[in-house]
Amino acid sequence: MLTMSNEAAVQLKKILSDEDEPDLGLRVFVAGGGCSGYQYQMVLENETRDGDQIIDQDGLKVYVDQFSVKYLEGAEIDFVNSLMGGGFTIHNPNAVSTCSCGQSADFGDGAATARACGH
Repeated sequence: MLTMSNEAAVQLKKILSDEDEPDLGLRVFVAGGGCSGYQYQMVLENETRDGDQIIDQDGLKVYVDQFSVKYLEGAEIDFVNSLMGGGFTIHNPNAVSTCSCGQSADFGDGAATARACGH
């Protein structure tokens, strides 16, 4: 399923340590839109939804909804630092193409419509 790099785990632990909710985890999902057809989304959340897969890695909870599971199978959440900025990103072997903004991907299923890149 979905994995997380060591650097991403360290950064997420830093973010979660600032919150006062012990059950808080990271929800990762794909939604239609973005410049390649789908965009990756990540939010902090403390509860599961029907059909969620819960991944526990290094004591961190990652929630993935039933729709997104097939698109995120084998993907890795990473954290990168660069001169142009840094943050969480997803390396996804299921994407047939990605946008230079790094926030969206095309999975080749024709289910979403690409939009202009907002970056």
